[in-house]
Amino acid sequence: MGEAIVTLKKGEGRSLKAGGLWIYDNEIETIMGTFSDGDIVAVHDFDGYRMGRGFINQHSRIRIRMMTRDKDQQIDRDFLKMRVRDAWAYRKKTVDTSSCRVIFGEADFLPGIVIDKFSDVLVVESLALGIDRLKQDIVDCLREVLGEDGIRIRGVYERSDAKVRLQEGMERYKGFIGDPFDTNVEITENGVRYLVDVRDGQKTGFFLDQKYNRLAVQKLCRDAKVLDCFTHTGSFALNAGIAGAASVLGVDASESAVLQASKNAVLNHLQDIVRFQCADVFDLLPRLEAAGEQYDVVILDPPAFTKSRNSVKNAIKGYREINMRGMKLVKDGGFLATCSCSHFMDYELFTQTIAQATKSVHCRLRQVEYRTQSPDHPILWSADESYYLKFYIFQVRRER
Repeated sequence: MGEAIVTLKKGEGRSLKAGGLWIYDNEIETIMGTFSDGDIVAVHDFDGYRMGRGFINQHSRIRIRMMTRDKDQQIDRDFLKMRVRDAWAYRKKTVDTSSCRVIFGEADFLPGIVIDKFSDVLVVESLALGIDRLKQDIVDCLREVLGEDGIRIRGVYERSDAKVRLQEGMERYKGFIGDPFDTNVEITENGVRYLVDVRDGQKTGFFLDQKYNRLAVQKLCRDAKVLDCFTHTGSFALNAGIAGAASVLGVDASESAVLQASKNAVLNHLQDIVRFQCADVFDLLPRLEAAGEQYDVVILDPPAFTKSRNSVKNAIKGYREINMRGMKLVKDGGFLATCSCSHFMDYELFTQTIAQATKSVHCRLRQVEYRTQSPDHPILWSADESYYLKFYIFQVRRER
């Protein structure tokens, strides 16, 4: 029995034709043939032109995620191994691969799956039904490809527990893929050692996307008094400490994150320089300001304040507030590192929001640099969702 054929409406598929991988439900004219959700289907333009093959899911607004533009390409194990091999070859050229994101979904042409490598452990996050069926083969291919470079993977853990799976008609799940192992994994990044909890940490356990942004902050922190807000497990704070900061305060609302950050400080023999406090950043910053505290470097690395277009207005208020507060706490001539990890808070909107905050506190910003996510989280042009992290470093000068 042949596979189902999906035909697009006339004038639709603009994102797909520009190089994207998604087809939305309202772009489809007809579906001919029988299929089950998660199956591979052929995609035709309105005039019958064959555009490639992808997997379909009627539970999702993203109705089809494309796997290939080659209309005759079979989605088999050889194809998956080619995709995995290409992804690994790219990482070897662009990043430190001791710990890195090895597969980044659509940007690696394997839509809906993320795989992070923490030393000799893999953490898998599967977010789409079609790719979920291929998950085991992808993991097996990755083990084989890494093995060719002498890298032995000790264990694989799945963190497919994001709410977005519910929108795909899938249950949230986490657990071992294969034999159990110790899920506290030690990694080294930028010379800093961390214990990563791949079972219970946020997302896959550690935010690898800020790797080189953390390194960029190091050069500002020698002999500095540093405030790291939304520190999570202490990554920016510890980079400041290892770079020779005089003192560092890391703040996070999560008790478990602060506990892990404190353990990481001990691991790096920085417990006398880097300390952590469990507090709501929005509450703490005004208190620090009222107490007359001033810092050489303030780092703002908040969670995404918006995960949809509907909540962008509230997110703008949040970003404006923390940037105003952060700027007030920076000494004249000191530095502010500030970022947004929300795709919906795009570059223009984030930049405008920082500019509004600057006017409110009557200071001037000199841009040191603008950065995005680490290259192991590649930005695929035409797949806008792959570009999400915006990171600025400014020097803060008082108006005079």
